[in-house]
Amino acid sequence: MLRFLIRRVLGAIAVIFAISVLVFLIFNVVPATNPAQRIAGKNATPELIKQVEHQWGFDQSLPAQYWTQMKLIFTGEVTSYQSSINVDQRIAEGIPATASLCIGAAVIWLAFGFLFGYLSAVRAGGWLDRGLTVLALIGISMPVFWLASLLLYYFTYKIEVFPASGYKSLSEPIEWAKHLILPWISLAVLFAGFYSRVLRSSMLDVMNEDYVRTARAKGLSQRRVMTKHVLRNSLIPVITLFGLDFGVLIGGGAIVTETLFNIEGVGLFTAEALQTQDFPSIMTVTLFGAFFIVLFNILVDIAYAYLDPRIRLGTSAA
Repeated sequence: MLRFLIRRVLGAIAVIFAISVLVFLIFNVVPATNPAQRIAGKNATPELIKQVEHQWGFDQSLPAQYWTQMKLIFTGEVTSYQSSINVDQRIAEGIPATASLCIGAAVIWLAFGFLFGYLSAVRAGGWLDRGLTVLALIGISMPVFWLASLLLYYFTYKIEVFPASGYKSLSEPIEWAKHLILPWISLAVLFAGFYSRVLRSSMLDVMNEDYVRTARAKGLSQRRVMTKHVLRNSLIPVITLFGLDFGVLIGGGAIVTETLFNIEGVGLFTAEALQTQDFPSIMTVTLFGAFFIVLFNILVDIAYAYLDPRIRLGTSAA
């Protein structure tokens, strides 16, 4: 298991390095315009452009430029020349709001996705399966921005149950939850429907495996067969999706939800940076998001090794 973890961590470091090189090339080398001009902003003075060239290493060789820029980003010294804020500090300030949004939504979509997927698989072909399939397809078909706007209209402006926007600290748990219930639902509905269909399909495939027939032949109860053998071995594709989806959302992927509900998280900061073409902020957020995607993929690999003994046996024999 230790060798397995070491290999995954080394692979993750290599992926982060490759992504950082791609980000550097895309933002600094590929465009035909002066990168210092883009970073300094449209209305930058010649003095500011020269300052940016020196600070970001554009007057050096490409390897030196890469090293200088990565050092700025990973040591927290990147400053937005348009808003005069420290980018890493702004991201750090937005993490609690983004984490609260994503974790709460993930709990909801996993709970309903697992419940609906399990019931659909157990009652495959029946009326319950058909009804849950319709619900899942409705959830998948609803765009996040449309559902969020609908919830805001009815529950905020029409009957005034929940606040319109903003984020409250967890130190005020009741207000924290009231401000996040609508964003949680808006973000979770799509994923819940999709995850339920994936789990149902995976469980139906596993039900036809030989070891499931053997477990039934040994006289194990249907409930034990379904939970211990079928459900456990059906979770791998769901965990794969969750690792990717949750990493993307934490890294700023919840842009639409945070923007509509004015949640001061990483997603809203990303939207503002894109709107103003704030390249230092965009570069930093891109690498920040890549880090979380890679991190959650490592956690997914660890979950694989726990759920499927064949993976542990394969890695220990390697």
